[in-house]
Amino acid sequence: MSTGDERPGVARRIGLILRALGTFEPAGASTTDMARHVGLARATTHRLLSSLQDEGFVDRDRQSGRWHLGPELYLLGAAAASRYDISDHARLVVRRLAEATGESAFLSAVRGDETVCLLREDGSFPLRSHVLHEGLRLPLGVASAGLAALALMPDREIDDYLGRTDLVASWGEQHAAPAVRDRIAATRHDGFATNPGLLVEGSWGLGAAVLDGRGRPVWALSLTGVETRFSAGRRPQLGQLLLKAAHELSTGLPSGRPSAR
Repeated sequence: MSTGDERPGVARRIGLILRALGTFEPAGASTTDMARHVGLARATTHRLLSSLQDEGFVDRDRQSGRWHLGPELYLLGAAAASRYDISDHARLVVRRLAEATGESAFLSAVRGDETVCLLREDGSFPLRSHVLHEGLRLPLGVASAGLAALALMPDREIDDYLGRTDLVASWGEQHAAPAVRDRIAATRHDGFATNPGLLVEGSWGLGAAVLDGRGRPVWALSLTGVETRFSAGRRPQLGQLLLKAAHELSTGLPSGRPSAR
């Protein structure tokens, strides 16, 4: 029989499995891929995935054996959309941003210690960055959207996050706490965040936070493209367009909509 102490552990593992599987879509993931990603034994991972499959929360391709998010999650997501989803309100703003700049424009949501990419609209410029895609999760402080959101959080929350989070292991020395703090200071000075090719060389990004009714950074807009399109002379122009779009979205959201944090 399970004890009360075991239940939170199981719930956390299920959450890890589902969030990790979302990062592998649409290609899906093998059991080994999933076990490695979440840091669990392969047998444990397979057991959890099989149980989730029984409930419809995950699905498995019979030919490839790869796991995917299941239909029950789609139905639950549709039910929750009216409370949390701002895509309908943001889609036009994101599309206009892509059209005005020629770059790829994105909307991301802040979820715990991560940002989740929700929307993508590609601009007219033929060379594009493919670092971001819908469903991708990245830690706060990594990429321009997460940096923009982190920079507008209270200092105590930033200190707590950087004190318990190791970004270097996965993202390199350029994401050590002092370097992130320097970029936070620059973001606060400029009003928008800049990612100078720190994830993929030659792929730049700018981000601006979108605030809820309490002034909390709970979403972010961002632009990505090749380095030559983000010159020192053009970045202020792009940043102002981002800030204008973020303000439009922040003030245009229905009142009372809760944060997804």
